[in-house]
Amino acid sequence: MDNRLIFEKSDSGRKASYIKKPGISLREPKEILPENYLRSNLELPSLGELEVVRHYTNLSKRNFSLDTNFYPLGSCTMKYNPKINEELSSLEGFLNIHPYQNEACLQGALELIYNLEKLLSEITGMPRFSFQASSGAQGELTGMLMVRKYHKVMKNRKRKVIVPDSSHGTNPATSSMCGYETVVVESNKDGLIDLDKLNKAVDAETAAIMLTNPNTLGLFEENILDVAEIIHRNGGLLYYDGANFNPLLGITTPRLMGFDVIHLNLHKTFSTPHGCGGPGAGAVGVVDKLSDFLPAPVIDKKKNKFYFNYKIKHSIGKVRAFYGNFSVLVRAYAYLLRLGREGVVRVAQNATLNANYIREKLKDDYNVASNKPSMHEVVFSCTKQKEKGAPAFDIAKRLIDYGMHPPTMYFPLIVKEALMVEPTETESRKTLDYFVESMLEINNEITENAQMLHDAPHTTPVKRVDEVRAARNPDLRWHPNK
Repeated sequence: MDNRLIFEKSDSGRKASYIKKPGISLREPKEILPENYLRSNLELPSLGELEVVRHYTNLSKRNFSLDTNFYPLGSCTMKYNPKINEELSSLEGFLNIHPYQNEACLQGALELIYNLEKLLSEITGMPRFSFQASSGAQGELTGMLMVRKYHKVMKNRKRKVIVPDSSHGTNPATSSMCGYETVVVESNKDGLIDLDKLNKAVDAETAAIMLTNPNTLGLFEENILDVAEIIHRNGGLLYYDGANFNPLLGITTPRLMGFDVIHLNLHKTFSTPHGCGGPGAGAVGVVDKLSDFLPAPVIDKKKNKFYFNYKIKHSIGKVRAFYGNFSVLVRAYAYLLRLGREGVVRVAQNATLNANYIREKLKDDYNVASNKPSMHEVVFSCTKQKEKGAPAFDIAKRLIDYGMHPPTMYFPLIVKEALMVEPTETESRKTLDYFVESMLEINNEITENAQMLHDAPHTTPVKRVDEVRAARNPDLRWHPNK
């Protein structure tokens, strides 16, 4: 019964009752709306209140979320969001303020943003931050717009941006949006930046290099100081994509590695909600020489008063309305205060431990993309399984039957049949063991009957679909006769 459409559950004459509130009179739609906006037949299902409640409650249980399932989505850090952060962000003093209020009425909020900037500065080594950007991708664009304006003000003729072949897809896209030619540098056999090829690609026209460390293979770029020297020697800047910052918390900083501008995904590293298009936040941090290019305003303090400072000499201007998604900043601030200095370090240690635990447990059955130790995530190459008849795509779909969200598939592009697994620091060993056992069982299923995986998932209301066709030709209509 639960698999029926809500229209199929309809029974003519059924309806829910509505209890009128005292003193409130309800008006008919025809009394409010013009006649041309009224419809005589809405074709809505007729259901009782209990049937409606059960229908939507059962639908909600089918969602994969961090509250219901293991979510090892590589390079996206789908970590647990503590519920106390949600409660704190909903306090009246945070929830019901407006940026058009007088600064004197916003001192608590401004102090929170100011303090969050100080904490992130200590964690990253970057002296100034902007929180305007609504997401990591917009934070990335914000950072590169500052790079472009910096070179313009300095009268540097720059037209190229270096991007490793293991980079996130947003990196070359952002480079192009900022008007630069993207130059791809291949990785060496270990999955790290090839210094010889980097040296050949960099010249006086290089504006910046965009990379993340650890990279998308989950590997720490051991030669990052050499990379920084090559770029800086040619007058370029180092941009840090903060998607993989989880394993570095309290261990080292982008500043020590030579980076000039960074963005941090607060939803990845600092436990704010992730998904559904927002609200998100991309915190953008810079070294001193770029602080005059930050979006305006920033939050400053004078005589124990916090204020919006619009006097930024070479500001790129606003990148969104007001000052970003404030409630997200409240969540991140609460998270950091609760962790403390020692807790931040444990996040990095446990994230790295969990990824390497999975790596060691599965390395004999699934090829590991690199021989070097993993950081926060591990990338497997399912080439052996494909030879038996089941590619990475089938394995990912089969994991749904085991009650887990599939990890990232076919990324990074430099790994054939890639599955990228990031367990995060918030998952228990028991959960990791279940994931390992499931992956081993799926490998056995491939040996015995690979064809069975082609139809996975088997336990969901919607089975395997043509995803390309569904994306290009979605059919969102209700078909009462089907």
